[in-house]
Amino acid sequence: MKHIDKQTIDGTQLNIDALYKIAPSCFTEAKGEDGTIRKVVDFAKLRLLLGDFAVEDVPEVYDFTWVGKRAAMLEAAAPIRKTLRPCPEESVDWDTTQNLYIEGDNLEVLKLLQNSYMGKVKMIYIDPPYNTGNDFVYHDDFSMSNEEYDETYRDDEGNRYRRNLDSYGRFHSDWCSMMFSRLIVARSFLTPDGAIFISIDDREAENLIKICNEVFGELCFVANICWQKTYSPRNDSKGIPAEKEHILVYSKNPEWIPKKLPRTEEMNKVYSNPDNDKSAWRNVDAFASEAKTHQGMVYAIQHPFTGEMIYPYKNGHWRYSQQEMLEHMNKWCPYELKDLNDSSKRAEICGVSEKDVRTEVKGIILKYSLAESKALAEKVLQNGPWPKFFFTKNGQGGIARKAYLSEVEGKMVTNLWLHTEVGHTDEAKKELKSLFEGDIPFDTPKPIRLLDRIIYIATDKDSIVLDFFSGSATTAHAVLQRNIQDNGERKFILVQIPEGIDNKYRNLCEIGKERIRRAGKKIKSDSPLTTQGLDTGFRVFKCDETNYKDVAFSPKDYSQESLDLFTDNIKEDRSDLDLLFDCMLRWGVQLSMPLSTTKVDGCTIHNVDDGNLVACFAGTVTEKVIDTIAAMSPVRVVFRDSSFTEASTKMNLYELFKQKCGWLESEVKNNIRVI
Repeated sequence: MKHIDKQTIDGTQLNIDALYKIAPSCFTEAKGEDGTIRKVVDFAKLRLLLGDFAVEDVPEVYDFTWVGKRAAMLEAAAPIRKTLRPCPEESVDWDTTQNLYIEGDNLEVLKLLQNSYMGKVKMIYIDPPYNTGNDFVYHDDFSMSNEEYDETYRDDEGNRYRRNLDSYGRFHSDWCSMMFSRLIVARSFLTPDGAIFISIDDREAENLIKICNEVFGELCFVANICWQKTYSPRNDSKGIPAEKEHILVYSKNPEWIPKKLPRTEEMNKVYSNPDNDKSAWRNVDAFASEAKTHQGMVYAIQHPFTGEMIYPYKNGHWRYSQQEMLEHMNKWCPYELKDLNDSSKRAEICGVSEKDVRTEVKGIILKYSLAESKALAEKVLQNGPWPKFFFTKNGQGGIARKAYLSEVEGKMVTNLWLHTEVGHTDEAKKELKSLFEGDIPFDTPKPIRLLDRIIYIATDKDSIVLDFFSGSATTAHAVLQRNIQDNGERKFILVQIPEGIDNKYRNLCEIGKERIRRAGKKIKSDSPLTTQGLDTGFRVFKCDETNYKDVAFSPKDYSQESLDLFTDNIKEDRSDLDLLFDCMLRWGVQLSMPLSTTKVDGCTIHNVDDGNLVACFAGTVTEKVIDTIAAMSPVRVVFRDSSFTEASTKMNLYELFKQKCGWLESEVKNNIRVI
């Protein structure tokens, strides 16, 4: 039987798979060091495919580099042997929630989540350390000397980080390496129409833009948003006080466009409905300037009653094609021009005398008198909707267009976000102070309104939102608030290293979890009738060493005791839940899926997402257990390897699943794994 992988996806293999999809002809087969045949790249063929666009050994190229960049790239692709251990006792609504809170180094956590959430996250928001010279920065082995390694701080869980002081020779390089490796992995999480938002200040904004251009591509740059973070400048600031921060926005798709914001009452005041049309409207010009670039849009429209030929203004052009204009003119006046230009025919249409028809036009719909105007309007309405175009100056002037309020989508998102619209830093602190009953356990939170706008313009009602520098968990709070406002079902994934904090909460993770608990309770108590189905819970996981003992010994190191590891190499302190969620990570099942358990012949059967994955880690698996699992119509099944002491037992297991699930031989081999 195939074993579940004990390490994360190899990032290099992901790149190979992606390249194979677009250039399969540049691949061949070769024997690896372990003797197995594998797919490899033939660079000579790849260069031929790239033609003149291949660059190699060029003395001068445009590039952004720093000390440790190559190592950071390799680290992003390197697999790790770690796991996420579930903590139901620290969670809220463990059995039903679809939200996740994960403690640990975010690079390691991202690698662990990659198999289950690749291409499934609609929006990522991060508020990383700004590299002020006093921020904690994650320090990975590849970017550190032995002396620096000894100086790093370790928390209770063994996570390693230290303050990135500006006196260090690699002050900018260490920060760039940290961001580069994490963004490389994070990009794979985005859906094809997903986007990432990154808060940063002036210190590293320039470097971060260059890093993001390399990771996401310059064409995927969306905006450098200026957020007005304060409502008044600080008097104690040196030089020029900073009133703004950056929010860099990059997309997975170069064509990505954010949703428009809701319209304000002030914006809607210019709309009215003087003629009882289908909705409020305002008139806008049907023409524009710059005729030289729109020669095909310069033509004449004949006034249906006066017969006058109407042209756009000098050096202007119509905004619409002649065909579209004529179609709407016909809706406005659905009679042939020759009939309407004939006064007797016009009198017949309106049901008035020919003399009355010659009366001066008095209104938008050519009102000759109140009675005649009603008669003509009724005939117009019988032939289609109200006209999109009309004649100004009581029907005697040029052509204008109706812009209906009901057809206006909303307010465009710009790159200037004022504090009056999205909040400021003092507002964020007051929100925490109110929630924590007078205490402010975190110094630099973001306001909920800021995150709410990002969530509004970049997600759907059922999107997954990821924040892997989660800090005080403002992102989770904003997701809950937005779900209440539009009856959404968004899910959040928050990742935070348990960085030490000098207060009663011990570390940042304790603050984040407590904030979500309090925010959920407050939201439900404030609106008990509308929040009954709101998911305010979260499952807690902690990044830890692998569940499995190391059995990779050289032949000279084997002993009788080490041979026993081949019988059962699972660590003694690991539970069924530890093993189950590790299998979910390796097999690409989301950690938020619902769980249920069944007891059969003393064995516990775990059912994830109604058969998506079924596991039994008991010492002995009976045929009755197999029957129960088969009745669940599983997609994939996992057992403990030590449950099968003989090869014949495994072969019998194969045959039972072939019979009971109707699987083919190949399906049995692919659908069953052991640990």
